[in-house]
Amino acid sequence: MRYKTYTAKSFKDIPQVKENLTDEQIFDIEVVSRVFPFKVNNYVIEKLINWENPLGDPIFRLTFPQRGMLQDEDYYEIAKLIKNGESEEKIKQAANEIRIKLNPHPAGQKYNVPEINGQKLHGAQHKYKETILFFPKQGQTCHAYCSFCFRWPQFVGIDELKFAMKEVEILIEYIKNHPEITDILFTGGDPLIMKTHVLKQYIEPILEANIPHLKTIRIGTKALGFWPYRFLTDNDAQELLDLFKKIVDKGYHLAYMAHFNHYKELETDEVKEAVQKIKETGAVIRTQSPILRHINDNPDVWAKMWKEQVQQGMIPYYMFMARDTGAQHYFGVPIVRAWEIFRDAYKKVSGIARTVRGPSMSATPGKIRILGITEINGKKYIALDFLQGRNPDWVGKPFFAEYDENALWIDDLKPAFTDKFFYEDELEEMLNTENNLLQVI
Repeated sequence: MRYKTYTAKSFKDIPQVKENLTDEQIFDIEVVSRVFPFKVNNYVIEKLINWENPLGDPIFRLTFPQRGMLQDEDYYEIAKLIKNGESEEKIKQAANEIRIKLNPHPAGQKYNVPEINGQKLHGAQHKYKETILFFPKQGQTCHAYCSFCFRWPQFVGIDELKFAMKEVEILIEYIKNHPEITDILFTGGDPLIMKTHVLKQYIEPILEANIPHLKTIRIGTKALGFWPYRFLTDNDAQELLDLFKKIVDKGYHLAYMAHFNHYKELETDEVKEAVQKIKETGAVIRTQSPILRHINDNPDVWAKMWKEQVQQGMIPYYMFMARDTGAQHYFGVPIVRAWEIFRDAYKKVSGIARTVRGPSMSATPGKIRILGITEINGKKYIALDFLQGRNPDWVGKPFFAEYDENALWIDDLKPAFTDKFFYEDELEEMLNTENNLLQVI
């Protein structure tokens, strides 16, 4: 299959859209896509979406912007501008004002930018001591966009909302000066949107640097779910697989962090063949996804997805909570309900699939896991702990929140038995220090 994409400007040309959606439904997509990024490709359209019932199809909801993603006042504002024939500039300005309200940099990302010799690495993030995230400049797009994506600011054309970096030499110098770093995660966007010869320009210098404490190279990507031909028939598919093998042969653990949001993405012959080819290089495929209302908020979906991943030789790794950004009001699942779904799915799989962790919130203080709902002296509480923390000493310490069946995020929860969560004072001190440094720079 030859790669072809459709965006907000061209999606109306998709035959299945013309045949199966009403004019009103098409207009809804047009309105929402002026605020949130929209790109879909022919593989997703032809292989993954059930066009007999598109609005009820999870992959359609995963890739096509939905009416409910915008609050009513914002929807009507954009809709009015379009209907009145206002200029693209005026519509863009209104969209940008809406975007700024949607918490474009969740989890305190602005505090995670590392620095060496007085120079900020604006295309990297170093929040947890063992792992540095790297955003290659040419990887700031994807084969198709997920409607829920928490990195939506990367794709909407507002430069100050982006993370991207080209200077790999500075990155290598930073890693060499931080012996606590064992892992580098290539992320984006999607680093596998890049041609292999471009990806090599980032990876090969790292391999040649022979950094003794760097042990793992991770690649966070949706390519298997949205474009498995990247490993099959693209003109540099074999070159990419050879690069993977080179990484492994050099002695690194290559962790392919695969994003699958629904078991339907695992069912095509193409994805099954691509998975096997990746595994043959020595790479290990770990899978992750947020839990999403309207897409996968059902324990049977998760259990089936984990079972199929294990069957194909992948390792279930994370269930995340939908981040507090963008259209969280539409996709977010309450904390209590997310844990119930996780637990019900967990009960339906064998121990081989119970490598998965979650539900986890990637929040400002760290990755906070919902351990469960417990009862103390006849009253319900939410038990939590840290899987990762800005302070590593926070990891693994259980703490409690008041029971709240409507809470979507850690910021919605109230501490139990005390007036503050145990980490709050230290976190405030950390962020104040970082904010002062940012202002100086």
